[in-house]
Amino acid sequence: MRVLLVEDEVRLAEHVRRGLAAEGFVVDVVHDGNDGLFNAQVSGYDVVVLDIMLPGLNGYDVCRRMRAAGVWTPVLMLTAKDGEYDQADALDLGADDYLTKPFSFLVLVARLRALIRRGAPVRPTLLVAGDLTLDPASRTVLRGDRELSLTPREFNLLHFLLRHRGDVVSKTAILESVWDLNYDGDENIVEVYVGYLRRKIDQPFGRHAVETVRGAGYRLAAGGG
Repeated sequence: MRVLLVEDEVRLAEHVRRGLAAEGFVVDVVHDGNDGLFNAQVSGYDVVVLDIMLPGLNGYDVCRRMRAAGVWTPVLMLTAKDGEYDQADALDLGADDYLTKPFSFLVLVARLRALIRRGAPVRPTLLVAGDLTLDPASRTVLRGDRELSLTPREFNLLHFLLRHRGDVVSKTAILESVWDLNYDGDENIVEVYVGYLRRKIDQPFGRHAVETVRGAGYRLAAGGG
């Protein structure tokens, strides 16, 4: 049973690693969110134990990006943040369980075994707007029966717009969800990628799915344009 532990408290991480190893788990440890996301995406783990307050990407962002990338490995949030809103945010972003510090090691092991028994969650349903279809699990996009080739950023942008199809979303909301909460570059990058997306999902088909709402942001037409 392979576990990825993403924890920036080095002594705690080593304590947990040793304890899990004694219980028969194979544990990889990383100490920041960027390494955690990379490992989760490229290696096959049975479960990920993820702190929230991490250098680089925080645990919320790691979990969100895992799910956006189609990585459905069970995630247990292990953190000192014990507020009910913190727990709700973690679960809404795709976490499967939540354990606060200080914690019982026996409870941690029991919860990890339970998550592994359940396995990865059911793959999400398709996102559809007219004949435009996005499959988050396989990361494929179809316009009718034609498969489209999108870059990871274009895919994540379309995924966000489809999740909010019919609604106006601001540039700020797009940047926070598709780029990073801490992104401090030019917000016009959103316009650039909206243009890229239109050239792939709209223009070749004579469609206008991605609409500009002047002064407010963008909207993906619920009917697919």
